[in-house]
Amino acid sequence: MARPHVLLSVAVSVDGFIDDAGPDVLPLSSAEDFDHVDRLRAESDAVLVGAGTLRSDNPRLLVRDAARRAARRASGLPEHPLKVAVSGSGDLDPALRFWHHGDGKLVYTTERGKGVAAARLGGLSDVVSLGADLDLARLLDDLGGRGVRRLMVEGGEGVHTAFLAAGLADEIRMAVAPVLIGQAGAPRFVRPAAFPGGPTRRFHLAEVTRAGDVAVLRYLLRPPG
Repeated sequence: MARPHVLLSVAVSVDGFIDDAGPDVLPLSSAEDFDHVDRLRAESDAVLVGAGTLRSDNPRLLVRDAARRAARRASGLPEHPLKVAVSGSGDLDPALRFWHHGDGKLVYTTERGKGVAAARLGGLSDVVSLGADLDLARLLDDLGGRGVRRLMVEGGEGVHTAFLAAGLADEIRMAVAPVLIGQAGAPRFVRPAAFPGGPTRRFHLAEVTRAGDVAVLRYLLRPPG
Protein backbone atom coordinates (compact mmCIF):
# COMPACT_ATOMS: atom_id res chain seq x y z
CA MET A 1 0.00 0.00 0.00
CA ALA A 2 1.40 3.39 -1.03
CA ARG A 3 2.31 5.88 1.65
CA PRO A 4 0.52 9.23 1.61
CA HIS A 5 2.01 12.41 0.19
CA VAL A 6 3.24 14.35 3.24
CA LEU A 7 2.79 18.13 3.28
CA LEU A 8 4.30 20.08 6.17
CA SER A 9 2.39 23.32 6.74
CA VAL A 10 3.87 26.08 8.89
CA ALA A 11 3.66 29.82 9.49
CA VAL A 12 6.87 31.48 10.64
CA SER A 13 8.20 34.93 11.42
CA VAL A 14 10.94 36.41 9.27
CA ASP A 15 13.46 35.15 11.85
CA GLY A 16 12.08 31.59 11.76
CA PHE A 17 9.89 31.35 14.87
CA ILE A 18 6.42 29.77 14.89
CA ASP A 19 5.25 31.53 18.06
CA ASP A 20 6.50 33.88 20.75
CA ALA A 21 7.38 32.87 24.30
CA GLY A 22 4.11 34.10 25.82
CA PRO A 23 1.29 31.93 27.14
CA ASP A 24 -1.11 32.75 24.28
CA VAL A 25 -0.79 31.66 20.65
CA LEU A 26 0.61 34.43 18.44
CA PRO A 27 -1.33 34.52 15.14
CA LEU A 28 1.20 34.88 12.31
CA SER A 29 -1.01 34.16 9.32
CA SER A 30 -3.21 36.64 7.47
CA ALA A 31 -6.90 36.05 6.81
CA GLU A 32 -6.04 35.11 3.23
CA ASP A 33 -3.45 32.61 4.42
CA PHE A 34 -5.88 31.04 6.91
CA ASP A 35 -8.30 30.54 4.01
CA HIS A 36 -5.60 28.90 1.91
CA VAL A 37 -4.75 26.55 4.78
CA ASP A 38 -8.45 25.73 5.06
CA ARG A 39 -8.50 24.79 1.37
CA LEU A 40 -5.49 22.52 1.83
CA ARG A 41 -7.21 20.83 4.78
CA ALA A 42 -10.28 20.24 2.65
CA GLU A 43 -8.09 18.64 -0.01
CA SER A 44 -6.37 16.35 2.50
CA ASP A 45 -7.40 12.91 3.68
CA ALA A 46 -5.87 13.44 7.12
CA VAL A 47 -4.33 16.21 9.22
CA LEU A 48 -1.72 15.48 11.88
CA VAL A 49 -0.36 17.32 14.92
CA GLY A 50 1.89 16.46 17.82
CA ALA A 51 0.86 16.33 21.45
CA GLY A 52 2.71 19.57 22.21
CA THR A 53 0.62 21.47 19.67
CA LEU A 54 -2.56 19.97 21.08
CA ARG A 55 -1.64 21.17 24.56
CA SER A 56 -0.44 24.65 23.59
CA ASP A 57 -2.92 25.56 20.83
CA ASN A 58 -5.98 23.43 21.70
CA PRO A 59 -6.94 23.33 17.99
CA ARG A 60 -10.09 21.86 16.46
CA LEU A 61 -8.44 21.25 13.04
CA LEU A 62 -11.65 21.47 11.04
CA VAL A 63 -12.54 22.58 7.53
CA ARG A 64 -14.14 25.94 8.24
CA ASP A 65 -15.65 26.83 4.86
CA ALA A 66 -19.18 25.45 4.42
CA ALA A 67 -18.84 25.13 0.64
CA ARG A 68 -15.69 23.04 1.03
CA ARG A 69 -17.39 20.79 3.56
CA ALA A 70 -20.33 20.39 1.17
CA ALA A 71 -17.97 19.51 -1.67
CA ARG A 72 -16.37 16.81 0.47
CA ARG A 73 -19.80 15.37 1.28
CA ALA A 74 -20.77 15.43 -2.41
CA SER A 75 -17.62 13.42 -3.14
CA GLY A 76 -18.61 10.78 -0.60
CA LEU A 77 -16.10 11.98 2.01
CA PRO A 78 -16.64 13.02 5.62
CA GLU A 79 -16.99 16.77 6.13
CA HIS A 80 -13.57 16.92 7.77
CA PRO A 81 -10.35 14.95 7.21
CA LEU A 82 -9.28 12.26 9.65
CA LYS A 83 -7.58 13.96 12.61
CA VAL A 84 -4.34 12.34 13.76
CA ALA A 85 -2.40 13.02 16.96
CA VAL A 86 1.09 11.75 17.80
CA SER A 87 2.19 11.24 21.41
CA GLY A 88 5.00 9.10 22.76
CA SER A 89 3.63 9.06 26.29
CA GLY A 90 -0.06 8.76 25.42
CA ASP A 91 -0.83 11.34 28.11
CA LEU A 92 -3.50 13.31 26.24
CA ASP A 93 -6.16 15.52 27.79
CA PRO A 94 -9.65 14.27 26.88
CA ALA A 95 -11.10 17.76 27.43
CA LEU A 96 -9.22 19.27 24.46
CA ARG A 97 -11.38 20.49 21.55
CA PHE A 98 -9.57 18.19 19.12
CA TRP A 99 -11.53 15.17 20.40
CA HIS A 100 -15.00 16.75 20.41
CA HIS A 101 -15.30 18.19 16.92
CA GLY A 102 -15.14 16.73 13.43
CA ASP A 103 -15.20 13.16 12.28
CA GLY A 104 -12.66 10.36 12.82
CA LYS A 105 -9.74 10.68 15.26
CA LEU A 106 -6.63 8.53 15.54
CA VAL A 107 -3.75 8.52 18.02
CA TYR A 108 -0.35 7.06 17.22
CA THR A 109 1.77 6.31 20.26
CA THR A 110 4.33 3.86 21.61
CA GLU A 111 3.67 0.49 23.14
CA ARG A 112 4.11 1.97 26.62
CA GLY A 113 1.80 4.88 25.74
CA LYS A 114 -1.01 2.80 24.22
CA GLY A 115 -2.64 1.84 27.51
CA VAL A 116 -2.29 5.38 28.85
CA ALA A 117 -3.94 6.91 25.77
CA ALA A 118 -6.73 4.36 25.72
CA ALA A 119 -7.49 4.93 29.39
CA ARG A 120 -7.36 8.72 29.09
CA LEU A 121 -9.44 9.01 25.93
CA GLY A 122 -11.91 6.17 26.32
CA GLY A 123 -13.91 5.96 23.12
CA LEU A 124 -12.92 9.42 21.82
CA SER A 125 -10.25 8.05 19.47
CA ASP A 126 -8.74 4.91 18.06
CA VAL A 127 -5.25 4.27 19.45
CA VAL A 128 -2.43 2.59 17.51
CA SER A 129 0.97 1.56 18.85
CA LEU A 130 4.02 2.13 16.64
CA GLY A 131 6.20 -0.10 18.79
CA ALA A 132 8.95 0.88 21.20
CA ASP A 133 9.43 4.26 19.51
CA LEU A 134 7.41 6.67 17.37
CA ASP A 135 8.23 5.06 14.02
CA LEU A 136 6.95 7.56 11.45
CA ALA A 137 7.57 5.24 8.52
CA ARG A 138 5.29 2.71 10.18
CA LEU A 139 2.77 5.50 10.83
CA LEU A 140 2.68 6.37 7.12
CA ASP A 141 2.33 2.72 6.16
CA ASP A 142 -0.64 2.40 8.49
CA LEU A 143 -2.29 5.55 7.14
CA GLY A 144 -1.74 4.34 3.60
CA GLY A 145 -3.50 1.12 4.53
CA ARG A 146 -6.43 3.21 5.74
CA GLY A 147 -6.74 4.90 2.37
CA VAL A 148 -4.99 8.16 3.26
CA ARG A 149 -3.34 9.59 0.15
CA ARG A 150 -2.64 13.17 1.30
CA LEU A 151 -1.46 13.92 4.82
CA MET A 152 -1.19 17.51 6.04
CA VAL A 153 1.15 17.92 9.03
CA GLU A 154 0.39 21.09 10.99
CA GLY A 155 3.04 20.99 13.72
CA GLY A 156 4.65 21.47 15.98
CA GLU A 157 8.39 21.78 15.86
CA GLY A 158 9.09 18.28 17.19
CA VAL A 159 6.83 16.60 14.65
CA HIS A 160 8.11 18.69 11.74
CA THR A 161 11.69 17.94 12.78
CA ALA A 162 10.98 14.22 13.00
CA PHE A 163 9.42 13.99 9.52
CA LEU A 164 12.26 15.99 7.95
CA ALA A 165 15.02 14.13 9.79
CA ALA A 166 13.53 10.80 8.70
CA GLY A 167 13.31 11.94 5.06
CA LEU A 168 9.56 11.36 5.04
CA ALA A 169 8.27 14.80 3.99
CA ASP A 170 7.42 15.48 0.36
CA GLU A 171 6.54 19.16 0.50
CA ILE A 172 6.78 22.21 2.76
CA ARG A 173 4.29 25.06 2.67
CA MET A 174 5.81 27.95 4.58
CA ALA A 175 3.93 31.18 5.22
CA VAL A 176 6.38 33.93 6.20
CA ALA A 177 4.85 36.70 8.30
CA PRO A 178 6.42 40.20 8.25
CA VAL A 179 7.33 40.20 11.94
CA LEU A 180 10.41 39.56 14.08
CA ILE A 181 10.08 37.63 17.34
CA GLY A 182 13.66 37.31 18.51
CA GLN A 183 12.95 35.58 21.82
CA ALA A 184 15.41 32.89 22.89
CA GLY A 185 12.71 30.72 24.45
CA ALA A 186 10.30 30.87 21.53
CA PRO A 187 9.71 27.76 19.36
CA ARG A 188 11.12 27.52 15.86
CA PHE A 189 9.98 25.61 12.78
CA VAL A 190 12.44 22.80 13.45
CA ARG A 191 14.92 21.78 16.13
CA PRO A 192 18.58 20.89 15.50
CA ALA A 193 18.80 17.50 13.79
CA ALA A 194 20.80 15.46 11.29
CA PHE A 195 18.72 16.18 8.20
CA PRO A 196 19.29 14.10 5.05
CA GLY A 197 21.87 15.83 2.85
CA GLY A 198 22.67 18.41 5.50
CA PRO A 199 23.15 22.06 4.53
CA THR A 200 24.29 21.15 0.99
CA ARG A 201 20.86 19.84 0.03
CA ARG A 202 18.68 22.41 -1.72
CA PHE A 203 14.92 22.00 -2.08
CA HIS A 204 13.01 22.83 -5.24
CA LEU A 205 11.11 26.12 -4.96
CA ALA A 206 7.87 25.30 -6.78
CA GLU A 207 5.80 28.39 -6.06
CA VAL A 208 5.80 31.80 -4.38
CA THR A 209 2.47 33.52 -3.71
CA ARG A 210 1.15 36.41 -1.66
CA ALA A 211 -1.62 36.06 0.92
CA GLY A 212 -2.31 39.51 2.27
CA ASP A 213 0.93 40.64 3.92
CA VAL A 214 2.25 37.06 4.10
CA ALA A 215 4.61 35.44 1.58
CA VAL A 216 3.80 31.77 0.94
CA LEU A 217 6.65 29.54 -0.23
CA ARG A 218 6.07 26.04 -1.57
CA TYR A 219 9.10 23.75 -1.53
CA LEU A 220 9.28 20.24 -2.97
CA LEU A 221 11.71 18.00 -1.11
CA ARG A 222 11.92 15.43 -3.87
CA PRO A 223 12.80 16.19 -7.51
CA PRO A 224 9.67 17.28 -9.43
CA GLY A 225 8.26 14.70 -11.79
